[in-house]
Amino acid sequence: MSTASVNGAKAPPTVSFEFFPPKSDAQLAMLEDTVARLARYRPSYVSVTYGAGGTTQERSRGMVRQMRDWGICTAAHLTCAGASRDSLAETIAWFRANGVGRFVALRGDPPGGLAEPYVPHPQGFQDTAELVRTLKLSGAVEVSVSAYPERHPQSADWQTEIDVLKRKIDAGADRAITQFFFDNDLYESYVERIRRAGITIPVVPGIMPIHRFPSVCSFAERCGASIPASLARRFEGLDPNDGTHAMVAAAVAVEQMTDLVARGVDAFHIYTLNRADLPEAVCRVCGIADEDPDAACAA
Repeated sequence: MSTASVNGAKAPPTVSFEFFPPKSDAQLAMLEDTVARLARYRPSYVSVTYGAGGTTQERSRGMVRQMRDWGICTAAHLTCAGASRDSLAETIAWFRANGVGRFVALRGDPPGGLAEPYVPHPQGFQDTAELVRTLKLSGAVEVSVSAYPERHPQSADWQTEIDVLKRKIDAGADRAITQFFFDNDLYESYVERIRRAGITIPVVPGIMPIHRFPSVCSFAERCGASIPASLARRFEGLDPNDGTHAMVAAAVAVEQMTDLVARGVDAFHIYTLNRADLPEAVCRVCGIADEDPDAACAA
């Protein structure tokens, strides 16, 4: 995880951004502005989420194609949940025919959320490893998978967690992206744990800028991520619509990323929620290059 050096100094970390397909013209306009602003930071790639519903999937395909038309290296999300092998094969074929070679392969959540046990589609893949293997056989050049510094809520224990990740790697996964977290010690302990188990692929920290603290707390509760008491105190009494909230949120993300860089991290994946302000502020303060948007990475 060491950061490359330039003339003896550490180079800035690389960054990737995650977006979701817009549901309205207003959301599309906001996303186009966000992409235009964040493209200046030369992301190694961007990813576009892929929902379980038909209309969401069509919007995702359209957004991936649009990103590529803008000259941005783009990874498509795919999930196993609720999908047959045939439908996923058709989707993979569509992405490959449209020049997409990078994917984020995920299991997906049960329809009722993580409180329900996961049941594979009767004609679908049993787990993410099967999806990864299929993507690699299709000619995918890079497949990223999920990782959980605080363990997936449905993992029985750490050995189960590690075994699941190993199966995905054995199937061909190139990189893991973590669930968001706010305690860097948890990330470092997780990486040490999987390294001891013989896992060597890059594990990229997923960073969640806190646009609205109450919403992040709710999301964290659903996905098993913890909120440190020290973090909660920093947002206590702040209106999410107030400028002070945004200032604190930017400081939190910058501090987290700066500390991770000091620990040897050289790449980050930022969950943008289709908003530019906080990711842009974080990139600027962390020294990530702000360049001519025409120099965005090639597809």
